[in-house]
Amino acid sequence: YIQSRFYRAPEIILGLNYGLEIDIWSFGCILAELYTGIPIFPGENEIDQLGYISEYFGFPNDELINKARKKSTFFEVKKNEMGQPTYIPIKVANSRGKIRQPFTKKLSKFLNGADEEFIDLIKKCLEWDPEKRIKPDEAILHNWIIEGMPE
Repeated sequence: YIQSRFYRAPEIILGLNYGLEIDIWSFGCILAELYTGIPIFPGENEIDQLGYISEYFGFPNDELINKARKKSTFFEVKKNEMGQPTYIPIKVANSRGKIRQPFTKKLSKFLNGADEEFIDLIKKCLEWDPEKRIKPDEAILHNWIIEGMPE
């Protein structure tokens, strides 16, 4: 059992290799929750959790999904014209009958009133691809952090 579900990085859910990047994901979730008072991704289960993430950021690219050990739990595989796999999200309703749709929510709306630097930091923490996610040494030097430091 790695990470509480609401703060669980997608690489854990998908069964990818993981490292320190999972802590940056959780950090982004916690910052958003501290700002709003509610979790940003309160999924009922892992499928719902990925659905919540997709509402803000769509789904990960096929290359990332292709590496995932648990991809068949969350995606159907179709072949494109060139015979390469394309992944279609499996849509499952949650306990209230809701099927989450990609790109239907805006992070700026969830973080209502937040300044652009804060929103930028959260986006960089919540990058699907752990290799592209902001690193701890970059995060500590992010403008939102630097501007908030006493002189």
